[in-house]
Amino acid sequence: MTVRLVLVAHAATEATRQARFPADDVSLDPNGTAAAVAANGALRRITTACRGPEERCRRTAAALGLDAVTDPALADLDIGAWRGTTLTELEADHSADLFAWLTDPDATPHGGESLTGLLARVARWLNELPTGTARIAAITHPAVVRAAVLHVLGAPAAGFWRLDAAPLSQTWLTHHGGRWQLRETGHPLTPAVAVPHPE
Repeated sequence: MTVRLVLVAHAATEATRQARFPADDVSLDPNGTAAAVAANGALRRITTACRGPEERCRRTAAALGLDAVTDPALADLDIGAWRGTTLTELEADHSADLFAWLTDPDATPHGGESLTGLLARVARWLNELPTGTARIAAITHPAVVRAAVLHVLGAPAAGFWRLDAAPLSQTWLTHHGGRWQLRETGHPLTPAVAVPHPE
């Protein structure tokens, strides 16, 4: 019995394009919406769809034609007081706090969720998915995608900063024989180049 899971990073927002941590809940920008609509139909033979609780995940799922159920475990990394800021601004105003956050996975200088907490949350979610045959799509955030890849590879938390998950990129994982495997990651989600489901 094999679980096939595709993690899709939500479409672009204004904060994405500005390299800014989102402030509260932001929606998709017009280009992000158009890209998601254009990719409608790229995910075929999905039996279950879920998404993060944020508006940007809801709108991405809808644009992709998925009737996705909200799952709090797919929420973005909570960066607390840093919402709405850029890394450049943090380097200028809170360099010591930023350094601590980037080097210590337990650090929470922003008052939000630690990287360790995110990694544990995503690992728990993966381990609790159904073990029968299923094809699952999860519309979520780059941070969640990166955490899932680290868990599957058994990589250390420091690897989080070396991974990227662009808007509407897809990451395919499979679960068989009691363990997860990484099949594909980083490809854009468009009908023309969608990665086929592994059979």
